[in-house]
Formats: sequence, structure tokens, C-alpha cells
Amino acid sequence: MTSLLESISSPADLRELPRAQLKPLADELRAYLLDTVSKTGGHLSSNLGTVELTVALHYVFNTPDDRLVWDVGHQTYPHKILTGRRERMGSLRQFGGLSGFPRRDESEYDTFGTAHSSTSISAALGMALASKQKGEDRYSVAIIGDGAMSAGMAFEALNNAGVHDNCKLLVVLNDNDMSISPPVGALNRYLAQLMSGRFYASARNVGRHVLSVAPPLLELAKRFETHAKGMVVPATLFENFGFNYIGPIDGHDLESLIPTIENIKQLMQKGSGPQFLHVVTKKGQGYKLAEADPIAYHGPGKFDPAMGLQKSTAPAKQTFTQVFGQWLCDMAAHDKRLVGITPAMREGSGMVEFHRRFPERYHDVGIAEQHAVTFAAGMATEGLKPVVAIYSTFLQRGYDQLIHDVALQNLPVVFALDRAGLVGADGATHAGAYDIPYLRCIPNMSVACPADEGECRKLLSSAFEQNHPVAVRYPRGAGVGVVPETNLDALPFGKGEIRKEGGGIAILAFGTLLYPALQAAEKLGCTVVNMRWVKPLDTELLLRVAASHQALVTVEEGAVMGGAGSAVSEALQAAGVSMPVLHLGLKDEFIEHGDHAKLLAMQGLDAEGIESSVTARFGELCAAGRSSRVTLKSVA
Repeated sequence: MTSLLESISSPADLRELPRAQLKPLADELRAYLLDTVSKTGGHLSSNLGTVELTVALHYVFNTPDDRLVWDVGHQTYPHKILTGRRERMGSLRQFGGLSGFPRRDESEYDTFGTAHSSTSISAALGMALASKQKGEDRYSVAIIGDGAMSAGMAFEALNNAGVHDNCKLLVVLNDNDMSISPPVGALNRYLAQLMSGRFYASARNVGRHVLSVAPPLLELAKRFETHAKGMVVPATLFENFGFNYIGPIDGHDLESLIPTIENIKQLMQKGSGPQFLHVVTKKGQGYKLAEADPIAYHGPGKFDPAMGLQKSTAPAKQTFTQVFGQWLCDMAAHDKRLVGITPAMREGSGMVEFHRRFPERYHDVGIAEQHAVTFAAGMATEGLKPVVAIYSTFLQRGYDQLIHDVALQNLPVVFALDRAGLVGADGATHAGAYDIPYLRCIPNMSVACPADEGECRKLLSSAFEQNHPVAVRYPRGAGVGVVPETNLDALPFGKGEIRKEGGGIAILAFGTLLYPALQAAEKLGCTVVNMRWVKPLDTELLLRVAASHQALVTVEEGAVMGGAGSAVSEALQAAGVSMPVLHLGLKDEFIEHGDHAKLLAMQGLDAEGIESSVTARFGELCAAGRSSRVTLKSVA
């Protein structure tokens, strides 16, 4: 890092620089970004692509008084570096360090917390109208990617914003033709046509020529109208929403970006209504390896920039995502009714091979979780068997559709919930902490919690056999390393198993916490039950265990409030059984980003934490359990 970037401790310092120094600053910023992210891991391609745009926005607008709202927010590392957090970049996505996304409690420049897509226009519009109501003269800017523009919420916000004429709102469409998975849909096709052939080259040249001579605003508008808009259609899609559309322009050309944004700012100052700027950027810009493969460099771990990402030669344990992807292909070959659906997460959900082998049965609906769920429901009504591969945190966005369109009609849709439980470096916004409580309260819905990779495959088969909606939740990464069988055998629906017999206390484990529970039980002398299903709960097994023990402990990697433990207590109460029950799970708090194992230990959900909690609550029973064994008996 050279002295130019070191001289920037806030955007105010940036705005003091002569314009000629902005390009060297951007080059230094990109180099520093690559260096730091290669040492910490994190989102890379998207951030390399927003360097110049970030510099331009902070240079033109008086941040933080003017509001910048970054959609999703995984492209805000340059923003963080320029807003006083450069020295903390070494702590990125680590416990106690910088978040990988904007957070209001981290910096006054992070005006809105984001990490899910398509929220920026709504938030920025809210800020703009609030400022107007309070009589404050400030600008609000939403920066949204072309992938996020495919979501309905973005269009709801555009529809609302277009009726507010005297509104200082700018929407910047960062068009890099690249969401996490390859972009899909009619909107992306439309944007691609705008970018194609001679039109894009002409628009860039016209924009640069016009801005270089700085004509009066009226003439500027006329020339944009003639050369940029008229070459496609008389009125663009965004103009029909009530926006003044400008673009496309090169998002890496500061000579075009800064004058254009300055002129747009003047238009807003004169009360010209909401503005829409279309910029074209390239993911991975400036780092050839990321430019060539932006998906691979979307969220890499640590690597050597000189060497790039290297394939590990050591045999790795199979991840739950890989187990799902293999099962999906195998079941599709077995049953022609199966269709696979994902909301723009082909790679993340393990569907690349399924897409290759069964392209006619693969459906990427874009960043549109609500549509994904109801789309699956429509397919199910026609006799198909949809499997929706979706992260736990993203299914939250399709909750009404889950209830109204799937469960109410009792349709056989399988939800493969990846990233259940804590997700480590991505933090609270991506944690799958709430799926057990929000799913188990829905009539007709079933929920399975595999303890390991082998059970995951079998429980997916169990779910697929059912004629009603079923969710199978599994964590990010690998489990204990159980190698799944290659057949499509299913486990019994709604049935658990006893994994270890002991005395006094029984630990009822839901999901992958079975294994730390077994470790704790070796010292405690407890019985351990692998419950497997939250709903339907194996009440026969539960009551049999309850009758043979003096206390129960439930363990789950999910919100303890309303979770699997609550289901156990409800079942005991319904059966008229009164006994002590200790619920262990994720506490009623948003859990920070950091190493997954460390976070789990801080929640008391590792083997040591489970042992400590059980001992603290049931010390005497633990001592009795270590010295005796109980024989489980049936309950009539």
C-alpha cells in the first residue's frame, strides 16, 4: 500500500484529492483489497468490480450525511476501506472483527444493514422521503446489482418511488451480468441486449464526449435522450416506472462516472424526481484469475494471489451440500417426476451436476424466493415432485407462500434446507437459526434433522416418499465424515433411535449435535437419543425414554425458543408427564460472525458446554448415572 491510500481515513479526505489522483487511488485500493481478502477469505469478485463506483459515489456525495445503501452488501469492502476501517480489514469476518456486510452499529457510513438481496431501493426511498418530511436536504442512493433486480421487492420499490416527483433518490444499477450463479430471466436478457454490439460502444463514446465538454443540463438531457435512449426504444423499462434513466456507462471509467453522477446530483437538486443510473462493471476487475472465473472467486478462502486458488490434494470429507447434490441426481434418474428448483443458488446448493445431467428438469428462478415456493406448488399440483434447494435464511423470504400455497394445499414439495444452524463467517444475516420454530408450527409440514451425511441422504429419500411438504435441514460444510450409502433407501418416517444407553438423564439430540452429545454422555453416563424428526416427533420413543429416566435434556443447533425442545415439552405436557427438562440451543440473540466451532462453544453447544450445562442443572443425577445403567421399558 502506498501513501495515497494511507492518506484516506474518511471520505472527506477523498473529496480533498484532485480528480487526477482518483485513478491511482482506485488502483491502490484494488491492490490492497486483493491483498487483504487473500489473507482472510471473503467475497472477492464482487468487490473488485465496485472499486471505481465506490470512489465516485463517495467523491460526489457528502457521505455519511448523504445516504448510500448497498444491496446485499457483499461488495462493500472498498466502501469499508474508504470509511475509516482500512486498518481493521485483517479482522474481516472473524469473531469481534469487521462484518462481511454493512452494519449500522459498525459505522455511521453503513446507513442500512444488508445481506439479503433486493432491499436497497425500498430502504433508500424510505430515507429519501423521511428526509423530505423532516426538511433535510440530503440525497439517498441505492446501489443494486442486476441479479438483485430480478426480485419482486425491487420492482415494488420502483413502482412506489416513481410517483414521488420531488424525491432525491438515485438508483444505481451495477450491471455486471453476474449474480452468485449465472444470471437468468427476462430482465437479464433485456439488460444483455442493451449491452450488446454497437449500441454499448456508441453509448459509451457519446457519454464520454458529451461529459467532456460539460454542456448545459438541458442540452445534456437532450443528447442522452437522442443517443443513449433512442437507440433502443423510445421509453425504457425504468422510465415507465417514473425514473429518469441515464446510461449505460462504463463503471470502471472515473472520467465518465464522476461527471455523470455530478450532473445527476444537480438534476435531483432541481427537483427532477428519482433518477436511475445504469453502470456496467466487471466482476473480478483488475485480477485476471477472478475475471476469468468470477464464480470461483466469489467467496474464496485464504489463497496466494500470485498462484490463485489451488485444488487441495488431501481427500476432503463430503459436505452435506455435496451429499444433497448426489442424492438429487440419483433420485432424478430413479423417478422422472423429480424437478429441482433453486432461487439463484446453483453452486451454493450443490446443483451444478443436476443442471448438467437434467437440464429440462432444472429451474433457476433467479433471486425470487417467493416465486420459487409457489412455482414449486404449481408443479406439485400437476403430479410432479419438486425439490426446492434453498438456504434456511432465504426460505424466510417465502414464508407466506410456504403456508398459503404449499402447506394449506398439502402439496408434496421437498425443501432441502442448506446452511441450517450457525454459518460462521457470514454471521447473523445468514444463520439458519429459525427454521425449526417457523416450520414446525405449520400444519401438514414435517421437519427432519439428519445427524450426519449418511442420515442426510436417507432422510431426503424419506422426505421424497411423502405425499405432503417436508423439510430436511442440514448445516454448511461437512459433518463427522460418515460416508453415505449409494442406494436410495429411506429411514422410517417420524422415528428416532437410541444411540447410547445410560442412567438418570437422557439427552435428546436433534441433528448434528448428536455427536457432541455422545461425547458429553461418555462422561455423564447419560442415555443419548437421536431424534431425527422434529415433526412428527417420535412420541412413542419420547414417552418410553421419559418413563425410564428422571430428567431430559434437548439439544439442537437452532433457536431454543419454539424449537425442538419446545416440541418435546409440549408432547410431554399433552401426555400428562411432568418431569424436569433442560433445553439447550441457540440463545435469544443474534449471533455474531466468526469461526463456527468457536461460536458453537460460546453457545454451550460443544461437548464440553453440554456436559457443563447438564452437570450444573442435574449434578446429582449425573453422579447416579455414572454408577448405574437403566433398562428402557415400554409405556402402554
